[in-house]
Formats: sequence, structure tokens, C-alpha cells
Amino acid sequence: MDGRRVDRAAAKRFGRNLFMVRRRAGFSQEEVAALCSLHRTEVGLLEHGRRLPRVDTLLKLTAALAIDPRDLFKGIEWVPGSGRGGAFVVKP
Repeated sequence: MDGRRVDRAAAKRFGRNLFMVRRRAGFSQEEVAALCSLHRTEVGLLEHGRRLPRVDTLLKLTAALAIDPRDLFKGIEWVPGSGRGGAFVVKP
């Protein structure tokens, strides 16, 4: 990890969404990485739920895949709360 706190359930769901969208579009990880000016391992880390993307990476992915950013966040919600400020809720 790169020092950022990552919610594992949210990252895994994001990764699954990215994988499904990429496969539906008919791209390999290498092709998406090239279109986004990313390394293929970055795409792999995202798909395996080891990372959540930065905003610039998210914009590159949605442009390359010609999708709405919401497609990558299906099933992931942020619920505000007291104490730690809230939590991710991941739906099946």
C-alpha cells in the first residue's frame, strides 16, 4: 500500500466493478493501462481491491472505458456518521 488507508470491502467492490466494465468493453488490462497512461500493475491492483484510485486515475479510467463514474461505484455508499466521520457500506 502507499500509506493511504483503504477500506478493503469498498476497494474489492470497486475492483470487481472495474473488472466487469473492462471485460464488457473488450479491453485487456494492458490496453486500459495504455489508454490511461498507467502501468498495467496499477490496473491490476485496482481490480484486485488492493487500491482505490485517485481522482485523476478515476477520470482517466472512465474516459478510456467511455462510462459514467457511477458505474465503478455501484454497490458502494458512504454513510456519514459521528466518531470517525462515517463508513463505507458495500452492498452485494
